Amino acid sequence: MPLKNLAVELLEKLLKDEIRGRMSRNVVQEKAYTDRLIETLRRYHNRSIETAQVIEEMIELAKDFQDRLKRDEELGLNPDELAFYDALANNESAVRELGDDILKKIAVELTEKLRSSTTVDWQHRESVRAKLRNLIRRLLRKYKYPPDEAPEAIKLVMQQAEALALEWTEQG
Repeated sequence: MPLKNLAVELLEKLLKDEIRGRMSRNVVQEKAYTDRLIETLRRYHNRSIETAQVIEEMIELAKDFQDRLKRDEELGLNPDELAFYDALANNESAVRELGDDILKKIAVELTEKLRSSTTVDWQHRESVRAKLRNLIRRLLRKYKYPPDEAPEAIKLVMQQAEALALEWTEQG
């Protein structure tokens, strides 16, 4: 195997492991970084870009990842709150209209309410899922989250809650 291909494979593995390790509890960020990595590798395997370009793009991805970690620290949220913040901030109009401070308040309140409302089997009981969707909907309405974007935000918040649920129920 040529040295260049080995370097690409090594970088790919390191980035995948880092993304999985740091972002596995944050569905929005994990998807964003994974999609970006997959797209770079797809272009490489289709011979659309050269090995040197792949390595440059992976280095840039790693730098962006480190910048994201710094931004996360500066927000002052715990990892669960940060995951919900990212789910809510995934919508640019919500970020523009509400700003970081309101999105942080919503994320903190969402984390508290969802954590206290989830049960061991909530993912499998539609009645509990409906109750949680209503809880999210009311909270978004309370803070005037853009109504046209609320359905997508509710969907993302529910996905995020599912990613955190097992850990929450184990912690009791």
